[in-house]
Amino acid sequence: MRVGFIGLGAMGRHMALNLLRAGYSLKVHDVLPDAAGALLAAGARWAASPAEAAQHADVVFTSLPGPAEVESVGFGPRGLAETLAPGAAWIELSTNSPPSVRSLHARLAAKGAQLLDAPVSGGPQGAKEGRLAIWVGGDAATYARCRPLLERIGDRPQYVGSIGAGTIAKLAHNCASFTVQAALAEAFTLGVKAGVEPLALFRALRHGALGRKRTFDRLAEHFLPGRYDPPAHTLRLAQKDMRLALEMARDAGVPLQLGELAMKELAEALQRGWGERDARIAMTLQEERAGVSVRVPEDALRDALD
Repeated sequence: MRVGFIGLGAMGRHMALNLLRAGYSLKVHDVLPDAAGALLAAGARWAASPAEAAQHADVVFTSLPGPAEVESVGFGPRGLAETLAPGAAWIELSTNSPPSVRSLHARLAAKGAQLLDAPVSGGPQGAKEGRLAIWVGGDAATYARCRPLLERIGDRPQYVGSIGAGTIAKLAHNCASFTVQAALAEAFTLGVKAGVEPLALFRALRHGALGRKRTFDRLAEHFLPGRYDPPAHTLRLAQKDMRLALEMARDAGVPLQLGELAMKELAEALQRGWGERDARIAMTLQEERAGVSVRVPEDALRDALD
C-alpha cells in the first residue's frame, strides 16, 4: 500500500516512522524540509508539495496544527485533493472541528475519495512508542480497509461513527481532561495550604476510592446506566462533605471556582428531594439542561468494560 504523510512535527514524524518501519512505501512532506531528515534516512521519499505526496497514494495521512492548516493542505494550491485518486483515503489525524471535517469529507467525496477524521491522543512519547488512542469517524468500510495502518501508529484505534464522530470524541475527551486538571489543581492547592505536605497528599488522594479506579470506568456504575439506588454515598452526605471542604478552603484562603460550582449542583439536586439517593444523581441536572439522555443498557456497558 502506497502511503503519503504530511506534517512531520512532534507527533507526525514518529507516526510516519512507525509506518515506514512496518514496511509501507512512504512519501512525506512538511513545510520545513529539515523535519523529514530521519525519515528520508530510513527510506522515505520526499514530496515537494501535498499534491505530490498524494499522487499515486492509496492513503494519505495529515498531522497538522489545526483547521486552517488542514484546509490549506487539502484544498489550497498544490493541495492533496488535486491528485488524490478516486477510491483513495485521506486520514486526518489533527484535532479539528466537526463542521470542518464534514466539509472536507463532502468535497472529497465529490472526487470519489474518502475522508476519515481520526484524531489521536497520547503525546509525542505515545506516538514514538505506537501507543496512541485514535478515534475514527467516517465510512466504516474505509476504516476497515485502513485499520492495519492505524494499528501501526496506535495501539487503540476505535471506530466511533460517521464523519465527524472522531473529532467529537477527541474534543469531548480533551474537555474532560482539562476540566479534571483544573479540579485537581484546586484540590491540591487546598490540601497543601490547609496543612498537608504535597507528596503525602498525592499518596492520600491516589489511594482513596476515587484514585483506585479509572475515572471513566466509574461512569458505568451510576451515570451511564442511570442507577442511583441503593446509594453508595448519599447526596445528603456528599453535600455535607462539600460544605465542609469549602469552609476549609475559605479558612485557608484558597479560592475554589469549580468546587463552588460542584456545591451548587449538589444543592440543586438536594432541593429536588434526592437527598437519600446516590450523590451521582446530581449529574442528571446537566442532562436536563442539555436536553439529551446518555443512558446505556447495562449489558452493553459490561461488554465495553471487558
